[in-house]
Amino acid sequence: MICLLPHCAYLSETSRMLELHRALIELGLPVRVATHGGPHERLLAGLQYDVLGPGLSPARAARFVGSAVGLGDPRQSMYDDDEIRSYAQTEAEYFRAHGITVAVTGFTITTLLSSRLAGVRLITEHAGSFVPPVFEKRLLPAPTHPVDPRLKRAPQWLSRFLINRTVNRTTSYCGGFNRVAESLGVEGVPSLSALLLGDLSLVPEIPEVLGVSAAELAAWTPEGRVGYRPSSRLTGVGPLFAHLDLPLPDRVQKFLDRPGPTIYLAMTSTAPAQVHAAITSLATLDVRLLVAGTIHDLGDLAIDRIMIEGTLPSHLVMPQVDLAITTAGQGSTQTAMASGTPLLGIPLHPEQDLNIALLERLGAARHATPATNLATLAAEMLDTPTHRDAAVQIQKLYAAVDGPAQAAQAIASAATSRA
Repeated sequence: MICLLPHCAYLSETSRMLELHRALIELGLPVRVATHGGPHERLLAGLQYDVLGPGLSPARAARFVGSAVGLGDPRQSMYDDDEIRSYAQTEAEYFRAHGITVAVTGFTITTLLSSRLAGVRLITEHAGSFVPPVFEKRLLPAPTHPVDPRLKRAPQWLSRFLINRTVNRTTSYCGGFNRVAESLGVEGVPSLSALLLGDLSLVPEIPEVLGVSAAELAAWTPEGRVGYRPSSRLTGVGPLFAHLDLPLPDRVQKFLDRPGPTIYLAMTSTAPAQVHAAITSLATLDVRLLVAGTIHDLGDLAIDRIMIEGTLPSHLVMPQVDLAITTAGQGSTQTAMASGTPLLGIPLHPEQDLNIALLERLGAARHATPATNLATLAAEMLDTPTHRDAAVQIQKLYAAVDGPAQAAQAIASAATSRA
């Protein structure tokens, strides 16, 4: 039995689990869904699922997102020790009770311990492209927001060298997990890199974008390397992004049908102040701005040229706009590329820095730093047709790959070998 565990504080992780659920059901495999809850739990409404623990309130979910890797203090572990212990034990009991042999998670990282307690194989996808062969090829860019405050004034070359060199050597964010692991008598988490990897990590990108071949991913092992659990393995599966089963409201379609350039701003799982700042800057342009507000109340910013909505089916919106602006999570970057739409990324942590850097290398995207005038950069991109040309080339490559189906096959193979 396979168990999917979406972290419903994140739209991206919830939506990717929905894609995997659909693909696994199409293969005829038995699947259960469990979650800690959160604001995006509503997207699971069409499925049977179980909430483990007390459920995440909107406030607790917001605190979790704000404390996560690259955003919060690296000396903490997103959960307190009691939460880690409680969730790990509850998940392990759930796995045993339902005969789970393979757990698949999107950043429900207490499964790093519960999988060991219950003896199930753990499959992850939330590392995205942020995987060891990328570090080893020195492909990570200098971080926009360095975790180590000492690097904020470091030259770009040094910052880039150190992040590629130290991801598997730092224990940032791991302390609580290791304290609880020791108390439970299970394997701990030796590094930040290991915190993001399962026994098998699905790498949802194509080689042409990633810069690492499928063969190199499959051949990678922790042997002779420091900072990894011995069981960690990788497999490339291709793009894995949301196709939310939501209608595009008529008012939104009418807004998109109006003449003139349109920008789509979708900064999900982001502090309201950052979204406000982006809207305020972009409002100075003579463009229409469609904002996916998700869980934020941004209605006070709506004017004739600015439409504020909640959660939108981005795969239906992005093909109709001239520029997408997101925080460069892998889901939104892939949705933009699958739509042939140029992307402006506002990365908040190192994984997002990487996603936008990979696309920028191919000419399909640009990235904004805290010092960037967002409106000026957006206007430059709208006036540069080569960005769309590059995005269309990636769109053609993506169209040849069924990422969810390949991911489901990889999960099925893991489940079969485990049986």
